[in-house]
Amino acid sequence: MNFLSQAILAQPEPNWPQLHSLPIAESDEPLVPLGLVTAPLRVYPAYFHLGVPGALSDCYVRRSVSAQLHKAARLLPAGIELVVLDGWRPLMVQQYLFNTLSAAMREHHAGDSEAELLARTRHFVAPPSSSPEAPSPHLTGGSVDVTLCDGEGNQLDMGTEFDDISPWSYSAAFEAIGKPSPREADVIENRRLLHSVMTHVGFTNLASEWWHFDYGNQSWAWHSNAAEAKFGAASLVPLEQRWLRQVANLVQ
Repeated sequence: MNFLSQAILAQPEPNWPQLHSLPIAESDEPLVPLGLVTAPLRVYPAYFHLGVPGALSDCYVRRSVSAQLHKAARLLPAGIELVVLDGWRPLMVQQYLFNTLSAAMREHHAGDSEAELLARTRHFVAPPSSSPEAPSPHLTGGSVDVTLCDGEGNQLDMGTEFDDISPWSYSAAFEAIGKPSPREADVIENRRLLHSVMTHVGFTNLASEWWHFDYGNQSWAWHSNAAEAKFGAASLVPLEQRWLRQVANLVQ
């Protein structure tokens, strides 16, 4: 069977305490912008266009993540392109997303305990953390949110929108349909294609989000049974800080 058409298998939720206990051997790879990439890789910073406070107008990832994205894009059939919707995420954006979804969960599940509300929210948004031992996945520069489009930039039908919080957002959700409609069959094919090219080049997928893939961070290490992660929390170096460091080097 062609690997591009392999079914997506249902996966359990991560064991979060175990995942966060994995050691991180920081590689110090820099964050790189994706704004200048060319087809078959595209960039559309979704949160910036949605007006999320603090969202960036470009997508940044670790250098090796960029290389793997290019490899995945080149595996796609002619006329299909890989679209990066989000990569490295500032902590304030993670906080905003978590607070917003937590508030919605609290309003509609008022009888739940704090632990139950956290579990519901965590299915789709990780708690904000810059902890050296357990940073939020997107803060590492190793997490990416991606989808597919055609050669004219029209996004393919993936069954739900990016960041949808319904059960249909689970990567394997449509695989369980016994007799899919023509539209559902297209969704199955599109998800399989995305999942296949990303995992083929080394990314791992978060089971509850068809769009979310990891490389190099703790989530990737847990899903791939690696002994350690290689990406901890990352940050963009402000121009002032870069100049101060360069001036210090000049006067040595």
